Amino acid sequence: MTTFERADFQTDQEVRWCPGCGDYTILATVQNYLASLEIPRENHVFVSGIGCAARFPYYVETYGMHSIHGRAPAIASGIAATRPELSVWVVTGDGDALSIGGNHLIHALRRNLNITILLFNNQIYGLTKGQYSPTSETGKRTKSSPMGAIEYPFNPVSVALGAEASFVARTIDMDRDHSSEVIRRAHEHNGSALVEIYQNCNVFNDKAFIQITGKEERTVNRINLTHGEPIIFGADDDKAVVMNDGAASIVDLADVDPADVHIHDEFAPSPAAAFSLSRLSHGPYGPTPIGIFRAVERDGYSEMLDHQILDAQSKKGPGDLMDLVSQNGTWQVE
Repeated sequence: MTTFERADFQTDQEVRWCPGCGDYTILATVQNYLASLEIPRENHVFVSGIGCAARFPYYVETYGMHSIHGRAPAIASGIAATRPELSVWVVTGDGDALSIGGNHLIHALRRNLNITILLFNNQIYGLTKGQYSPTSETGKRTKSSPMGAIEYPFNPVSVALGAEASFVARTIDMDRDHSSEVIRRAHEHNGSALVEIYQNCNVFNDKAFIQITGKEERTVNRINLTHGEPIIFGADDDKAVVMNDGAASIVDLADVDPADVHIHDEFAPSPAAAFSLSRLSHGPYGPTPIGIFRAVERDGYSEMLDHQILDAQSKKGPGDLMDLVSQNGTWQVE
């Protein structure tokens, strides 16, 4: 049995994020997790796009690729489809994944390729010095929105659930224990897994998540999702989540029958309840769910492709390239 330490997954490259950036904590969490596995370093592949998060492959002693803006899911899809024995990771940010890369992200999720996507959400374009991003709140004043952003932001968890991702979760950079467990679950999941990580950018968007990270604020606003448990939260466990006609809402626990409190089921076949939970907040403002929203088993893309190829071969035998190129399926355009 091969054993590793975190140092085995640290490269000789100087880690160059701004001092105090949440990316440092996420990097350490991932490196510690990789060290806990018995997977050789050469069997991990980290793929990134463009942005602060995209430096990740330089700092992890595995194979990796720093690709182009928004295309990391596409490249990772090719790796996962052709080399299913590898552990394939995507590291991306809210701008990289949800702006130019939005189309690639949703298709990687719906295809259920065996990839683990870590989406660092700091609600800002950090690398290019502080423009508003697809997850910035309406009214956000930045260099590119001096009078306030007028667009309605994406909710990454809702986007992933709408794309039928089979594993969707949310965690926080500074909560090492929680993020370690969520990343472990995501990596062990057979299929597409998206983990949104609220990541503080202390230079351009500091304390964006204070309502769920502040010592006093988090006791009021953090809704911890635990499979099989009723969703109860608050400083005195005085709040609860109920479902009315499929819509999640927050109520005072004293005002409802305890039997009406919603029991979280991350394995529910339908994403409807998970999607409704994701709509309780459209960002880290007020009561916000944290944890695993959905974790369902579904046939993966690579397995289905292999079965299709074997089925075709068993019925027709090996294909004939000349038959393919000489057939009469041609048209003359005049």
